[in-house]
Amino acid sequence: MSPVLAGVLQVLALVVALGLVYRPLGDYMAGVYSSKKHLRVEKWMYKAIGANPNTEMRWPAYLRGVLAFSAVSVLFLYMLQRLQGSLPGSLGFASIDPDQAFNTAASFVANTNWQSYYGEQAMGHVVQTGGLAVQNFVSASVGIAVAMALVRGFARSRTGELGNFWSDLVRGTVRILLPISVIGALVLVACGAIQNFSGIHEVGQFMGGTQQWNGGAVASQEVIKELGTNGGGYFNANAAHPFENPNGLSNLFEIFLILVIPFSLTRTFGRMVGSLKQGYAILATMGVIWLSFTALMMWTEFAHHGPAFDIAGGAMEGKETRFGIAGSSIFAVTTTLTSTGAVNSFHSSYTGFGGGLTMLGMQLGEIAPGGVGSGLYGMLIMAIIAVFIAGLMVGRTPEYLGKKIGTREIKLAACYILITPTLVLCFTAMAMALPTPPDSMTNTGAHGFSEILYAYTSGANNNGSAFAGLNADTQWFNTTIGIAMLLGRFLPMVFVLALAGSLAEQTPVPDSAGTLRTYKPLFSGLLVGVILIITGLTYFPALALGPLAEGLAS
Repeated sequence: MSPVLAGVLQVLALVVALGLVYRPLGDYMAGVYSSKKHLRVEKWMYKAIGANPNTEMRWPAYLRGVLAFSAVSVLFLYMLQRLQGSLPGSLGFASIDPDQAFNTAASFVANTNWQSYYGEQAMGHVVQTGGLAVQNFVSASVGIAVAMALVRGFARSRTGELGNFWSDLVRGTVRILLPISVIGALVLVACGAIQNFSGIHEVGQFMGGTQQWNGGAVASQEVIKELGTNGGGYFNANAAHPFENPNGLSNLFEIFLILVIPFSLTRTFGRMVGSLKQGYAILATMGVIWLSFTALMMWTEFAHHGPAFDIAGGAMEGKETRFGIAGSSIFAVTTTLTSTGAVNSFHSSYTGFGGGLTMLGMQLGEIAPGGVGSGLYGMLIMAIIAVFIAGLMVGRTPEYLGKKIGTREIKLAACYILITPTLVLCFTAMAMALPTPPDSMTNTGAHGFSEILYAYTSGANNNGSAFAGLNADTQWFNTTIGIAMLLGRFLPMVFVLALAGSLAEQTPVPDSAGTLRTYKPLFSGLLVGVILIITGLTYFPALALGPLAEGLAS
C-alpha cells in the first residue's frame, strides 16, 4: 500500500468514526446543558463552592464567574509550581522559576498549554496530576460553557439570562469530559501508553550509557490533553514520544479525540436553537476547511524535491517513522485548526509551505473545528460577520437565527476578530525590533522570523504548539507569551458574552422573502470565503516575510 493511499484511508476512517458519534454525542451534550436536574455529586460540588446552580445569570455575572474562577486557577497553579520543591512526589525537581511558573499557569488555565520547559525534567507527579491535569479538564469546560452561553443568546428572547456559569462548568466536567476520558485512557493504555507513579529510573543503552526516564500518569493526562484540545505533553517530545503515543492506532485515536467534541458541538448548537439544519451548515463549513487543509498538507509534504525526498517517500525530516508523512500531516493540521497544540512531529522541519499551513490554521482563529467551545463560538462570530456582509450586498438589515445584527452586535463581533491579530502582530514586531529576543532564534532569515511569528500566533490563539526552533525559556518570552495567552483567551470571551446578552434581549424577527437562508450551501460557501479573506488581509504581509518567502526560495 502506498503512503498516500494509507493517508487517504486514515482520513476516511476518521470521517466515518466522527460521523458515527456525531448525532448521539451532540444530542447528549444538548441534553446536558438543557437539563434542570443535578446529579448528587454535582450538588456536593455546588455546596462546596457555595454556588446556587439554579440562579440564572446575565452576561456581566456570567463573565465575572469565568474571570474569577480563572484568576483563582492561575494563582493556585502558580503557587503549586513555586512550592514544588517542598511537595511530596516532586521526584527531586526544584521549584519552578517565577517567570516560567507564571507562563505555565497562564498557559494551562487559558487552555493553551504552551510549554517552555522539559516536562520530564521539571514537573513532578503532584504538579502534573494535581495542577496541570486538573486544568486540562476545567479550562476545557470553561470554553464549552461560554459557547453554551452564546447558543442560549440565539435560542432565547426578551431576556438577558444566559444560564449559570457554575452549573455549566461542573456539568461539562462531570458529565462530558470525565466519562469520555476514563474510556479513552483505557484505550490508550491498551495501545501501550504508560500509566503509573514510578520515580526516575534508568533504561536501555544509549551511546554507551543509559537513559533516565520518569514514569507518570501519562495515559490519563494524554486523553484529556487531546479531548479538551489542550495539548500539553507529559514529555518534551509530546505526542511524538512513544510513552504518550505508541503507534499508528493510538495516533489515529488521539486525532479522533481532538475532533470529536468540537465537531459534535455543531449538532448541540442546532438542537438548542431548534434548527438542526443550522448546525449542519456550520459543520459543513468546518469540515470543508479541515479536509482542504489536510489535503494541502499531505500534498506539500509528499511532494518530492530531490533524491533524498524520493528515497524517504517525501519530507520525512522531523517526523516519526511510526506515523509517517500521512499520520503526521493529519495530526499537524488537526492540532493547528483546533486549539490543541499537541504535536507528533516538529513543525519547524516541515517544508516552507507546510509550516505556513500550520501557522495559517491557527490564524484562521482555530475554528475548523476549533477548540472545545471556542471553535463553536468563534465560528458563530464569523457567521455573524458573513451575514452582515451579505446584508450590505443586498441592502437590508442582516439577520441570523431570527436575531437582527445591528450596530451593537457588529461592533462586538468586530472587536472579537481584531483582538488576536493585534496581539500576534504587535508582540512579534516588538520581539523582532528589540535587541535581545532574536537571540533565541535557532535560525536566521525567513525561517527565524517564522519561529517568533509562530510562537505568538500559537500563544494568542490558545494553541500551544511550537515551531521547535525557538528558545522560549527566557524572561521576555515567558512573560510576553504568558500575557498574550491570557489576553487572547479572556478578552474575546468578554465580547462573546456581551454579544450573547444582546442577542438574548431581542425579540425574534420572523422570516421573510428577504431573509438569508443560513442553512443553505450558498451560505456555507460565503462563510468559508469570509474566513479566508479576513485572515488573508490580516496576516498576508507577515506570512510573506516568513513561510511564503521560505517556500518560494526552496
